[in-house]
Amino acid sequence: MTETTTSPDVENDVAALHQLVKEVERVQANELVAEFVALFRHDAIWTTAHGKRLFGRDAIAAFTAQVLPGSSAHGRATYDVEHVLFIRPDVAAVKVEQRYYDADGRLESQGTPMYVLAKEDGRWLLTANQNTSVVT
Repeated sequence: MTETTTSPDVENDVAALHQLVKEVERVQANELVAEFVALFRHDAIWTTAHGKRLFGRDAIAAFTAQVLPGSSAHGRATYDVEHVLFIRPDVAAVKVEQRYYDADGRLESQGTPMYVLAKEDGRWLLTANQNTSVVT
């Protein structure tokens, strides 16, 4: 993982971004639709690994309510921050390493999501996001 830190504020923001990525992992693993959707800005963009484009929290909620419940029976994903780039103090691009394990714990696939997050009222929110599969 790489990132540039120059001040306590930046270090706190980097820690918060890491926590948000781990929260994505936690809520997905536990199939918590409402908590997952709450991580997004109201007008967020979410593109799935299969190219489905979702605009706004309502569309993200509807899609997530269809695909998340029951998904952990098939396996689980892990998410780790690979790189953080602050575009502005309140906007960050976060490159994520995603690994998907099947129900037996075998690595099945990988992804490289890009999350662009905006800080609003002291809270980082998923804003413009592309979930990209890695073809091996």
